Amino acid sequence: MNKLCVILAMIFCSIQAHPQQAYFVDGYHGGIYGHYPVEWKTQFIVDQLTKNPDWRIGIEIEPETWDTVLVRTPEAYRQFEKLAAGKQVEFTNPTYAQPYCYNISGESIIRQFQYGISKINKHFPKVDFLTYSVEEPCFTSCLPQILKLFGYKYAVIKCPNTCWGGYTGAYGGELVNWVGTDGTSILAVPRYACENLEENSTWQTTAWINSDAYLKACRDAGIKHPVGMCFQDAGWKNGPWIGSGKEVKGNSIYVRWRDYFENISIGKTDDDWHFSQEDMHVNLMWGSQVMQRIAQEVRVSENKIVMAEKMSVMAHLTNGYNYAQADMDEAWRTLMLAQHHDSWIVPYNRLDKRGTWADAIKRWTDQTNSITDGIVEASMRSFDKVSTTTHNQQGYIRIYNTLGSERTEIMNVLLPREFADVDLELSDWKQNKIDYSVEKEGENIRLFFEAKVPPFGYSTYGIKRKRIGKNVVSGGEKVNGREYVVENELYKIVFDLSKGGTIKSLVAKKEGNKEFAKQSGEYALGELRGYFYEEGKFRSSTETPAKMTVLRDNAYEKKLKIEGEIASHPFVQIVTLSEGDQRIDFDLTINWKKNVGIGEYKEQNWRDNRRAYCDDRFKLSVLFPVDLTSPRIYKNAPFDVCESKLEDTFFNSWDQIKHNIILHWVDLAEQKGDYALALLSDHTTSYSYGHDYPLGLTAQYSGQGLWGPDYKITGSTKMKYALIPHRGRWDKASIATESDKWNEPLLSSYHLSAELESKSFVDLQNTGYQVSAAQLKEGKIVLRLFNAEGDNAQRKITLGMPLSSVEEVDLNGNCVERKKINICSGKTEMTVSMPRFGLKTFVLN
Repeated sequence: MNKLCVILAMIFCSIQAHPQQAYFVDGYHGGIYGHYPVEWKTQFIVDQLTKNPDWRIGIEIEPETWDTVLVRTPEAYRQFEKLAAGKQVEFTNPTYAQPYCYNISGESIIRQFQYGISKINKHFPKVDFLTYSVEEPCFTSCLPQILKLFGYKYAVIKCPNTCWGGYTGAYGGELVNWVGTDGTSILAVPRYACENLEENSTWQTTAWINSDAYLKACRDAGIKHPVGMCFQDAGWKNGPWIGSGKEVKGNSIYVRWRDYFENISIGKTDDDWHFSQEDMHVNLMWGSQVMQRIAQEVRVSENKIVMAEKMSVMAHLTNGYNYAQADMDEAWRTLMLAQHHDSWIVPYNRLDKRGTWADAIKRWTDQTNSITDGIVEASMRSFDKVSTTTHNQQGYIRIYNTLGSERTEIMNVLLPREFADVDLELSDWKQNKIDYSVEKEGENIRLFFEAKVPPFGYSTYGIKRKRIGKNVVSGGEKVNGREYVVENELYKIVFDLSKGGTIKSLVAKKEGNKEFAKQSGEYALGELRGYFYEEGKFRSSTETPAKMTVLRDNAYEKKLKIEGEIASHPFVQIVTLSEGDQRIDFDLTINWKKNVGIGEYKEQNWRDNRRAYCDDRFKLSVLFPVDLTSPRIYKNAPFDVCESKLEDTFFNSWDQIKHNIILHWVDLAEQKGDYALALLSDHTTSYSYGHDYPLGLTAQYSGQGLWGPDYKITGSTKMKYALIPHRGRWDKASIATESDKWNEPLLSSYHLSAELESKSFVDLQNTGYQVSAAQLKEGKIVLRLFNAEGDNAQRKITLGMPLSSVEEVDLNGNCVERKKINICSGKTEMTVSMPRFGLKTFVLN
């Protein structure tokens, strides 16, 4: 017995003396736009890899960097080219500009991967992509599906050394199945439940250096093969991050992620992590003017570029139009650069001799807009042709719908000067006369009418000049009194001019005359409110009476201008109601007299864990107190909608970040009742909400912020938002589709001659699907669908053209399935099934 005890004791001591082996993933992060000293960096990497044959690195370098490296250091480039697909190197993030992902559209994420992979393979054809790993919080909930569609096998959901802008939630052990929003699963290394945020740091987790404390925590948690990570900034000259040879910290072994997954880790797990968007604990300088402008510029370009591609498909199918692929590639390139994570976290940093990141984003998005505007105009001009049929019209208006669902909306179209001061006759493509209204606009006429446009297609309207002397309505009526009531068939809204033009009553007539504006409490619907810390108090737009002017009041559109003040600074808000439209549009401009401090307090040290720019209750916000019973927040994210589990959005320190981001919309919906209010934003920003605190949209922060700069007020604050009072949850109320309508408005063109016709090219037939993209590629049409609101049932899709074949492909373009199609009356029908939040891409031949 004693001998057995001695043996067991010896075994125990041996185990204690030889703890489980630790591993470390090293690498480089940055690029020609981030940080990559071209003159020496590539040669340095080559030399260090040669000097340290046991060193392994992950490469997260902006793909465009290699163009410059090839030109400026060709010998170093050739040496690295030989190593690129070898056993020491792995390319882990091929995205073109390393975007955060959670703050941009899902389609943008796909293009970041497609263009980035193409660029890297142009330089290094043998490089493949198996593991997604990044050094910034460049994650979002839909990534498992996107990664799998690109052929990835593994992912890493941690970023231990660059958490300035946030981090993922801590969960699980050695491996998890990262389950995306559509149910797709990818094997992943998480930020372990035992991987804490580093003490006395505001940018690191404990995994950044394989410290003894970190490795002990991993062992105590039962992690058999603990692994740490740090992708170094490309400007650093450290070589192996935690030492080399016998000096490697913690006796760790350098590994590539793919080797860790396949040869070292436990290899599989039954731990499914259903990753929510709220597992993204991220926080940028929401509300600062520079961030507002960046987010708005990116949003405008995102909308324009997908609409330009879709318009070109319609023009191609109608008359053979093709754009120059190089132009569209350049438009995507400059948009992708504007989505670079550095542009959002360090907008005031100088990028080059021409200015800061913010300056570059303006140039880049202007370039994207210029190209895409040209493509849309060329697509429309391609419809200019002599009509083969005589319709006795004197002009034609063509309305284009880039969505996959039919739309009936109010159009306002500026007509040529020859239609001024004459009576008109307007008819649809069936030559039925339709009602309209006109208003004088300078020397021209603006025409209002209800347009009905088929899914992903266009409708044509004919217009005739009848006789001189048309009675034209003009706006500009001043409103006197303390209240003003505006009303159409959907809403009755009472504005309280004595309290800054806030909304005293918002009655939705077709929702049982439901009153949405809360009738009691300290906050008012539409109120501007924030803490002006130099004054030491909250200020509100309700403190000062407002003026109102009726800009437009016809049968189709009602437009009001509210002029008020917030803390003596004047603001103007334009409110628009369109006939038949659930959406109420707001266009806010605050004309600041000077820079003032707005936030919880005056920030002194941006490295502090406690931060003045976190708690949005203190920022200037637009508030929406509504009469809803125990509502809960739903919010969209790229290819996702998240049901919030947060009690509130309030936090004030780096280590307590909560997800409070509005990408396109949030919906405040009753859980036991049937009413809800959706809020749409024209840019990615933050929202606030909590017990006894209403839903708020962040409008302005001013003060010191992340990385030290003073995020000043430098001009007017300009932002657009919209409200949709409705019944039912977001999916039943088609809020995702309503958001798409706002972001992709109906387009119009005027023609002297055109076919009086209506055509649909893609009819999604109330499936709940969306057309994420439709583009021309190598003479074929690529159509990508996203299941935003539907179920997993088989659904019929109608394509308004005869096709020889349809292939479902992955995001690399590889054929997944040849679809069975049915040709009937010149149209193609096929059935499609995919889960909620699923994606499918088709090539139409």
